[in-house]
Amino acid sequence: MKQNKYDDDNFFGAYSRMHRSIYGLKAAGEWHELEKLLPDFNGKRVLDIGCGYGWHCVYAAQQGASYVLGTDISEKMLEVAREKNTSPNIEYQKLAMEDIDFADDSFDVVISSLALHYTPDYANVCHRVYKSLASGGSFVFSAEHPIFTAHGSQDWVYGEDGSICHWPVDKYFESGRRETNFLGADVVKYHRTITDYVKGLTEAGFVLTDIVEPMPTEEVLNDDPDMRDELRRPMMILMAGRKA
Repeated sequence: MKQNKYDDDNFFGAYSRMHRSIYGLKAAGEWHELEKLLPDFNGKRVLDIGCGYGWHCVYAAQQGASYVLGTDISEKMLEVAREKNTSPNIEYQKLAMEDIDFADDSFDVVISSLALHYTPDYANVCHRVYKSLASGGSFVFSAEHPIFTAHGSQDWVYGEDGSICHWPVDKYFESGRRETNFLGADVVKYHRTITDYVKGLTEAGFVLTDIVEPMPTEEVLNDDPDMRDELRRPMMILMAGRKA
């Protein structure tokens, strides 16, 4: 069974209280860089994999997309997404990313925000995305950075006084399953090296067009002081590929 923590009431409640869950894209520390990687949406058919609350779906529609499909494995996420928008050209579907199987030339743009580190089948997902895209189509995604996922604890090492010492990095080249605690729950994530992420795209047929390790803006840092620790190590990696 594919992992779906987000339909657990306690986990979903904790997620819904996160800064980015409340305030959307403007509270996402990576958004100012991710937006730069996105292509022109005007008249495009868009797929959002692991759409969550649907923030990126709404953005695509506002930018002129002709059709937007948001997919997610969580029914609770999709319920919120449907409540938050009434745009006639956005549709939502309960679907695991590993089960994506759309016809060739179904979409012009595929996006995914912080979802791909939950699947053991990243390379397979890349192949499925490639198949669904029209020639020249774009695949843009964010995921947890390999430095962030390598050790598995996903927490700082603290000194005796409780202050942060450093971020642990271990078993970097051992790609695979990591068991961690996120929002008070045991969650399985999948660590990959930067090489893994790049090869997943290129071996599926994509031309890598950009890669970014984003830092939060001063505006985000001022709104959420806890984000300042994100300047000490990368938390996310952003990548963009084009179907040749």
